[in-house]
Amino acid sequence: MSTTTGTPTEGSLMFDAGRRLFWTVAPFVLIAACWQIASLFFPPYLFPSLIDVFARVVEILTTWSQFSSVLATALRILGGLFGAFVIGVLLGVLIVQFQVLDRLLTPVLIFFQGVPALSWVVFAIIWFHGVEFRILFIMIVTTLPAFTFQVVGALRGMNKDLLEMVMSFRPNRRKFFMAMVLPAVLPEILTAWKVNLGNASRVVVVAELVGSSGGVGYQLLQQQQLFDMAGALAWTLQLVFFVLLFQSFLTFIERVAFRYRAVSERSL
Repeated sequence: MSTTTGTPTEGSLMFDAGRRLFWTVAPFVLIAACWQIASLFFPPYLFPSLIDVFARVVEILTTWSQFSSVLATALRILGGLFGAFVIGVLLGVLIVQFQVLDRLLTPVLIFFQGVPALSWVVFAIIWFHGVEFRILFIMIVTTLPAFTFQVVGALRGMNKDLLEMVMSFRPNRRKFFMAMVLPAVLPEILTAWKVNLGNASRVVVVAELVGSSGGVGYQLLQQQQLFDMAGALAWTLQLVFFVLLFQSFLTFIERVAFRYRAVSERSL
């Protein structure tokens, strides 16, 4: 029996899924192959074999004294992002509601965006004594502008006609928030989390390099002093794995929250 014209068959769906998987994996396979070939011609302290790197990755994941450093870095990233997110939402709402605050706070946030992360690290070391508070401060101040501007853009970008239609039903605050504000703001918030997650992972390593006695950044400093390239790669991959894992979690939230949309309308 022939299938309906235009309806994808099971075979075509499997082929499309396989093609997407191939193009997802192929770049990483190419990088790994080039690295392994380079390891045949260069000394291990420059290009260690992938077997050595994999062994170090397994060692980190199975040794609590080392894996605890990965968890410490992950908690620092999430704690800093959550703090910046809460403050950013509050500032974003205030900026949209009050023009005076818009004129005062927006230039300050733009100025903060231009300050290098390393400068914030130096400031934090001079200003504060506690290591964890230093790192929390650095994480918040470097990711706060992006959260704030995303919230401001989302609130100002709400459809005016749709807003008037929703208000015509005289909803209470909860219904207005759930029906109008949250669907408008959530895509921008998720985008901000995805962007800031990558930025935060780089900033936290810099902060741990100069001001911490634990974490991935501290461990990378130890590998640099030992000229241990396999260890440096293994610790770097721990951070990459965390970012990919949390990015997948954010993508899952996005798919669940916007499952009512057509696939073409969802962010990639």
